[in-house]
Amino acid sequence: MDNASQTCAPAAGRRQFFKMALVGVISAVLGLVPLAAGLIVFLDPLRRKSMANGAIRVTTLEALPDDGVPRKFPVLASRVDAWNKFSEVPIGAVYLRRTGTQVQAFNVVCPHAGCFVDFLPERSVFLCPCHNSTFTVTGAIGDRASPAARGLDALEVQMRGNEVWVRFQNFQAGRPEKIPAA
Repeated sequence: MDNASQTCAPAAGRRQFFKMALVGVISAVLGLVPLAAGLIVFLDPLRRKSMANGAIRVTTLEALPDDGVPRKFPVLASRVDAWNKFSEVPIGAVYLRRTGTQVQAFNVVCPHAGCFVDFLPERSVFLCPCHNSTFTVTGAIGDRASPAARGLDALEVQMRGNEVWVRFQNFQAGRPEKIPAA
């Protein structure tokens, strides 16, 4: 063996080592990209749940007369699915009632069977068309013979300047206690 072949062998071994190390680094970087994407998709429901707990702007105080008569308002919110963002999508409705500077909000869903209640201004009551339960303007059960186990579901109201914001939420129907729906 001559001297030239002995010096080529260690250089070739070093080159092979650096090639393999570079392939390993590139493979690790390329493997991290789908791993990171998978983690983002896996943890996405946690991120969405934390964003969904806020109040939603419903109307302005000027849109509510000071006569104490409830008015029905749609609740509009932005929704996001995997690739699209939808602005101002109806997610429910509320009855708002103003007395002076106080504003009350009630979910329009009857707590008995989940039907939408109507407000009858001539009788000054909420009426469920599914089972004829009545509720007072304050949301309490109007008739003791009512099959509804609780009054209308009151919602949290926040005043921000002259805007009315409501923390909209649905509750389980048919139960005497107010349990948030999933």
